[in-house]
Parts: sequence; C-alpha cells; structure tokens
Amino acid sequence: MKRFSQLLLFLATMFAAASAAYAANYQDTIALFKNAGESAAFFHKSYAYAVFPNIGEGGLLVGGAYGKGRVYVHGQLVGDATMKQLSVGFQAGGKDFSQIIFFQDKRALDQFESGSFEFSAGASAIAVTASANASAGTDGVTSGASAGKRDARTDGVYNDGMAVFTIAKGGLMYAATLAGQKFTYKPRGTD
Repeated sequence: MKRFSQLLLFLATMFAAASAAYAANYQDTIALFKNAGESAAFFHKSYAYAVFPNIGEGGLLVGGAYGKGRVYVHGQLVGDATMKQLSVGFQAGGKDFSQIIFFQDKRALDQFESGSFEFSAGASAIAVTASANASAGTDGVTSGASAGKRDARTDGVYNDGMAVFTIAKGGLMYAATLAGQKFTYKPRGTD
C-alpha cells in the first residue's frame, strides 16, 4: 500500500510538472486572484499570502497532489513552500488548479511556517469561477486569464486566520478537499 501511495504521489507530481509548461508564472497567478471577485479584497486586508500556480492532483481510490509555491508578506517575497497531499476514499480522475492562502495576521503565518502545517478535516476552499488558459508551442509559452468582477463571484472569510481560494485549470476529478494538504516552508536566503 505504501508503494502504491508513493506511485500516486509521483504521478500527481508528474501531472503538475507536465502542466508547468502551460503554467502562468507567479505574478500572472497573483493577478488572476487580484481580479477574481472577493479574493481581491484579501490582498489589502491580509498580513501575507502563499500562492501555488500549479497543483496537480490525481487518484483512483487513493490519490495524491503536489505543488510548489511562494510566500509573500505585504507583497514582498519571503519564502518558498511545498504542498503534498495523500488521500484515501471515493475519488477518480485528475486535475490541475491554482491555490492561494491568505493569512489574516502574523500568528496565522507563523502557524503555516512552523515546519509541517496541515489543514484540518473541516478546512474548505472557495472555488473561483474564472478562466485561465495557456499554450505552449514553437513560439514559446503564453497564458491569459479572464477574471473580472463579473467573471468570478466568491464569498471568502477567514477560518482560523486563513482564507483559501482555488481556480481550476484543467482536468476532471470527483473530489475536492483541503484535508490532508501538508505544507513545508523555507525562508528565502537560507540553504
């Protein structure tokens, strides 16, 4: 069972890596969330945020997800983060999505940066209904987004000092949960 779980996590990692060619960079993803309904207000009222442009998730009964992100305090890059998830239950398929976590205050950020933060079973994300597109070809990689106030409606509130928003980028999967997402954090400037 452990080998199977590792295989699924590896496949989710490969899914995220394959979609990285189609991925918008960090600033494009931040811009997408800044223009997406009520998530925009969180940039002004949060202490910090962590953005994950690409999280690949896949599974069949047992699933895995993986993504790399960056942490910003008052808009300044301060560190890097990694998200891993292993899940068991009724699920099938694969998907790619962007995720942003807003931290209401320093206490919430400190909890995230503690080394191995994990969302509890009751945690939930607000799905932003905005479109993102990208393409790769011989001319290079391009991306775009449609996320005006009319394109995305969200209702986000802080839960234990954190608010989470996601934007689906591709794929189809019957499951959507934050439970089991584990994060590691590494401040910039350290080896």
